[in-house]
Amino acid sequence: MISYPIGLVPGPVSVPPKIREAWLTDFGSSDLEADFYDLYAQNQKLVQTLLETKESVVITSGEAMSILWGGVKSALRPGERLLAVASGLFGEGFADMARAIGAEAEVVAFPYDDVPDPGKVREAVRRFRPQVVTAVHCETPSGTLNPHLRELGEIAHEADALFVVDFVSSGGGAPIGVDESLIDIGLLGSQKVLSLPPSLSVSTVSARAWSVFERVGYGGYDAYLPWRRVPEVRAMPYTHDWQGMTALNVALNAIMEEGPQNAYARHARAASLCRTMGREAGLTLFPAREDICSPTVTAFNVPDGWIWPELDAALRKKGLVAGGNYGSLDGRVFRIGHMGSQADEALVKRGMEVLGEVLRSK
Repeated sequence: MISYPIGLVPGPVSVPPKIREAWLTDFGSSDLEADFYDLYAQNQKLVQTLLETKESVVITSGEAMSILWGGVKSALRPGERLLAVASGLFGEGFADMARAIGAEAEVVAFPYDDVPDPGKVREAVRRFRPQVVTAVHCETPSGTLNPHLRELGEIAHEADALFVVDFVSSGGGAPIGVDESLIDIGLLGSQKVLSLPPSLSVSTVSARAWSVFERVGYGGYDAYLPWRRVPEVRAMPYTHDWQGMTALNVALNAIMEEGPQNAYARHARAASLCRTMGREAGLTLFPAREDICSPTVTAFNVPDGWIWPELDAALRKKGLVAGGNYGSLDGRVFRIGHMGSQADEALVKRGMEVLGEVLRSK
């Protein structure tokens, strides 16, 4: 299926026509034109406003995994330590990345259907003494939202560690407060709430993080250092995506016109409707408590009497495409993505009605 009649996948989400129009312009070389660097600087300021930060913003080409890897490589030398705060697959993934580059890593693990306990994280930080502490704001596979970013940031800074946060699937759909949360490296993808294709990655970088990057000295393709003064020096480490940057500008301005608080409220309403209609259809939530459910994605347990491939096929026959899952949640939990362009109550209602019809048919 090339496109979805009722698309509720938790990313990449449906790309609105206004954003698609950016690819109709035959732009010149992003390396050569002042207009591109002005656009880059505009987008930096819009991201700062959205994410509530006065720190630097870096915007690179590539899907969000590229900046997760780039952040780890830029912040750690082999033999240094990373503590991954994990209540899901993506939280655990930071530890895998650290080990892959020769760093030591420890996971302070919590159940996938819950969120981290700052007290236990503090104990682990004091014992392990990491240079980097990582966390995930929205665990997309689990459908949970971590409410403890500020506390975790304080714990990391008490140990003089960098605090790295993946808010790939929540940024723009839930308040982040980068500066308030003491986030040193913040990671955002274009294909989630921003509703672009998976072509750009956005990072916030604190002054503390830049100092560490200089000490580590990593200079690979996904390194942060070469992006530090792009608008000022009017040079980039590689040719950028002008169409993508234009689309990002459209997306960010749309959120500003709506108002970030209104955008958060829209996501919350779509999530509430999804959960309510899911319960009415006989589904149960995967998260242990409703107060930790994400406003951008809802995770339901696959109902008794169904296996996910069978349910997925039945939904697709009626035009609805939702998300399956990964790892230990594969086959057990499925997800409804109501982020960005899909945080639309009419769309969610239509999709959940189809889901209810399919469940009643068996």
